[in-house]
Amino acid sequence: MTAYKPSGDPGAGTDPAAGPAPVGYDAVVLAGGAARRLGGADKPGLRVGGRALLDRVLAACAGARTTVVVADPRPTARPVTWAREDPPGGGPLAALAAGLRHTTAEHVVVVSADLPFLAGSTVGRLLSALVASDADGALLTDADGRDQPLVAAYRASALRRELPAPARDRAGLTGLPLRRLTGALRLTRVPDAVASFDCDTWDDIATARARIREHGHVLDEWITAAKDELGIDLDVDTGLLLDLARDAAHGVARPAAPLTTFLVGYAAGRAQGGPEAVAEAARKAAALAQRWAEETAVAESAPAEGKPDVAPDATPDTRPDAR
Repeated sequence: MTAYKPSGDPGAGTDPAAGPAPVGYDAVVLAGGAARRLGGADKPGLRVGGRALLDRVLAACAGARTTVVVADPRPTARPVTWAREDPPGGGPLAALAAGLRHTTAEHVVVVSADLPFLAGSTVGRLLSALVASDADGALLTDADGRDQPLVAAYRASALRRELPAPARDRAGLTGLPLRRLTGALRLTRVPDAVASFDCDTWDDIATARARIREHGHVLDEWITAAKDELGIDLDVDTGLLLDLARDAAHGVARPAAPLTTFLVGYAAGRAQGGPEAVAEAARKAAALAQRWAEETAVAESAPAEGKPDVAPDATPDTRPDAR
């Protein structure tokens, strides 16, 4: 288990944005472990923040050209290539060799499937550290400074070069520790106490679930989970929509907030647009809410008696018979 210590940045490790990777890469996700410390539970399928651990890791690697999951096939939120070590359950080195056979990129991100706080930004930092050095790999270190070789980016050529000779005989890798490979590599290190946190025990799962629900994370986590559940791959300005909801609630009525944001999404969908269409629909709705609020303020500030029949800013009636 990787020790968990809160980061000074409340958003560290949970930023869902993948962002552009500094270089093209493939990803290998190891998801076929026995989870003995979880009583043999289906660890990749355990949910944190409403999403399976495996789906959370796949979202962090969304920028990969090819994503290989070494495990028995299962439904996932994103398309992947499935692989399996032979025999199954042969350990991380055998699993890595099995996944690597399906990759073609020069840079390979290798991660386990039990990292609830892994984010696209973390993957980007690992790749940036690798590209900026002459090392064979860049890996995270945890809160205690320990290497985490299953949260790392490697040069594929180095992995293939240093895989032990038994790799030619698949069964020969069974049970070998990963350090048989990483010990021969030149590595650079990226400290990250949050993204390196993995879930080996039920206490780890409880810790991860509690942190997801902290005030600084819960909204982003909910939006990401909802998009995955609904099959929506669309990044929008949530701040813009929250401002719209606030304006509709304060300027019109509280129930107007969820209904207005729904209508904005519906309008953008009808227009078959992306984030720009959402922003434009939100802008129009926000302007309407502002006008509504201004009219309400004028009406409420007028004297109870002798209210004019027209709004104060109305154009005067200049007809000859106007009274």
